[in-house]
Amino acid sequence: MSDDSDAMKKRKAAAKKILARAEFYKVCEGCESVIIFDSAFCPVCNGYRFDDDLRRVKHTIEELAKREQSSILPSDFA
Repeated sequence: MSDDSDAMKKRKAAAKKILARAEFYKVCEGCESVIIFDSAFCPVCNGYRFDDDLRRVKHTIEELAKREQSSILPSDFA
């Protein structure tokens, strides 16, 4: 099994967990990252405008789970 396949499986598993509790998340209007609802700033782009509409959150989670990671996370530097 390739690393890419493992990464996609992990993304889909994470998306499933987030979808189960989607009301605790929101979408950054700057970069479309899905972040914890009580965050004041986006950890990816430092944006501060968010969409907390549950339909948008769920749709964004589902779309992000289908594609490869494209943002750089702090864990990528470790």
